[in-house]
Amino acid sequence: MKALYIDCCIRGEESRSARLAQAFLENLSPEYEVTRRCLMEEALYPLTAETLRQRDALLAQGKTDHPRFRFAHEIAEADLVIMAAPFWDLSFPALLKVYIENVSVEGITFRSTETGLQGLCRGKHLVFLTTRGGIYEPGSDWEQGAPYLAAIQKFFSFGEFRCVAADGLDIQGYDGEAALRKAMEEARTLAKSL
Repeated sequence: MKALYIDCCIRGEESRSARLAQAFLENLSPEYEVTRRCLMEEALYPLTAETLRQRDALLAQGKTDHPRFRFAHEIAEADLVIMAAPFWDLSFPALLKVYIENVSVEGITFRSTETGLQGLCRGKHLVFLTTRGGIYEPGSDWEQGAPYLAAIQKFFSFGEFRCVAADGLDIQGYDGEAALRKAMEEARTLAKSL
């Protein structure tokens, strides 16, 4: 089985989200072949009028095997997708959004039908691992990262969305390290169950 780890842990080795992801990955079944896509090492750019024209021309010619679609194929073919990113500006770093923008390709990750959009990804799970400075209850208007990725799960037709978050890491007087350890244990348990 294929697992795709999308690493958007901007701070690298200093990243608490990376620690959370490591706890998950170390407990994932060896049946998974894990590919790590480190977004900080990729030449990812937001779509522009020119790049949209280029993409549309390739799709019109049926050239879905073009290298510009390699990330879209990679996510579409994964059985498990893991995204790790910190909480930034009520969501996650823009780099993750740019990645999603680039993998949202009609005919590879989704298609339009008479009845609406239909996801084409084969993944059974989309797991989001994140760390947050404050405490955000599910459904909070102040936290938009997890709801956005839950919508992406439906858009691409991943079977299930799961979010493991370590909250309160930057609150003075709050034991952020204990909160991170608790989330890491939750991530380990989730990984073992997949």
